[in-house]
Amino acid sequence: MTRPSVLVLASEVLFPHFFSEESQKKLDAVTDWSQCALREDSAVLREEIANADVLMTTWHTPFLTSDTLGAEPRVKLIAHCGGEVKSRVAEELFDYVTVTNAAEPMARGVAEMALALALTLVRRIPDYAAEMREGVVRTNAEVSSGETLFGRTVGLVGFGRIGRAFAKLVKPFDVRLLVYDPYASADEHGGTFIELEDLVRSSSIIVLAAALTPETTNLIDKRRLALMADGTILINVARGGLIDTPALLEELRAGRLTAALDVTDPLEPLPVDHDLRKLTNVILTPHIAAGGIEMRRAIGAMAVEEVVRFANGQPPLNQVTREMLATMT
Repeated sequence: MTRPSVLVLASEVLFPHFFSEESQKKLDAVTDWSQCALREDSAVLREEIANADVLMTTWHTPFLTSDTLGAEPRVKLIAHCGGEVKSRVAEELFDYVTVTNAAEPMARGVAEMALALALTLVRRIPDYAAEMREGVVRTNAEVSSGETLFGRTVGLVGFGRIGRAFAKLVKPFDVRLLVYDPYASADEHGGTFIELEDLVRSSSIIVLAAALTPETTNLIDKRRLALMADGTILINVARGGLIDTPALLEELRAGRLTAALDVTDPLEPLPVDHDLRKLTNVILTPHIAAGGIEMRRAIGAMAVEEVVRFANGQPPLNQVTREMLATMT
């Protein structure tokens, strides 16, 4: 088989993050590849794409359309370094180009972050750390209840890759896991599937891990926030648009709820003067739940594996079909 021509669409910043020397050697062995750092559509970019059998895309890649690929496209595979493809590849391309993603490493990292945030808030680590800075001295007589994850009722909204990874991580804590996802079913780590209203009423910790679609925008609205019991912990590691932010701010200002948000609406970066930054019952992180360089290298390695399989005439492992787009962010 002729060695396929591979064009890696990655900026100078992201290329070394995703592609280790080992991954580059794997590409060397079975393909003729080159890097293109262009981040905007142009005649130069289209000329390079016209000579490629495979495109490898990253977070800085221009949006790809049928016009980008040309009237008689040579491209047969788009291997994306990441999970979300709807903002990278036009829907019509799925009819004649194989598209793959590399979501699993991100899912593991995001699930780990959700668990870390839950433990941080349940164990009141920010409160105790603040007390220590302020010189507060506690005695053995001062003790509170509820400072454990074990035995709690945890609600999980979304049971895709992230949700399933979180269910696996939280299982050793012997929680009662409630799940809402109308498009999924339980696996060996899953809990009890119930309606969303019942989940928000019953859970002391709620983790949002759903995709943002027209159906899920403002899924956690004023009415559902009001159904949550006093003291509920709300964690969002998915997309900020899942929550009605003004309604959440009302509940947080009232002190009824505690939140941990890795994602926000408005989109990150959150404006420096936003009210969420001023509240002490919120932990904010800057959309970094997926992790650092280790996660990016794992994503790159997974995408490279798809290209190697293509070069060897093997089917893809992580194909994204047009039908899957409806339930993806």
